[in-house]
Amino acid sequence: QLQFVESGGGLVQPGGSLRLSCAASGFTLENYGVGWFRQAPGKEREGVSCISGSIGVMKNYADSVKGRFTISRDNAKNTVYLQMNSLKPEDTAVYYCARYRWTLYSGSYYNTEYYDYWGQGTQVTVSS
Repeated sequence: QLQFVESGGGLVQPGGSLRLSCAASGFTLENYGVGWFRQAPGKEREGVSCISGSIGVMKNYADSVKGRFTISRDNAKNTVYLQMNSLKPEDTAVYYCARYRWTLYSGSYYNTEYYDYWGQGTQVTVSS
């Protein structure tokens, strides 16, 4: 059974950090790109970051998180991470990871039609 499980969300003060994990089971994650998305209440789901498959040479970040978030992957653990630093209240959302249909990206980094498996989401709340 193919499955994604996110973890690492929680409540953090502005300026704080969290590391989200996305653990895959039932397939070899190394063969696929992975994207992180988020959805805040009343807003559409938006792409946050993505990483290509294999050794993850290509990484992309939304302008809103560039310089603060870092995506990485550990293929031995079948897991992708999202390190989030300097968190802001506007980062508050449910964060989802998803499997890209292919190993490599060719633009369209956050077109949800190109992602076929999604995790259940993990809540991130940034508040004082």
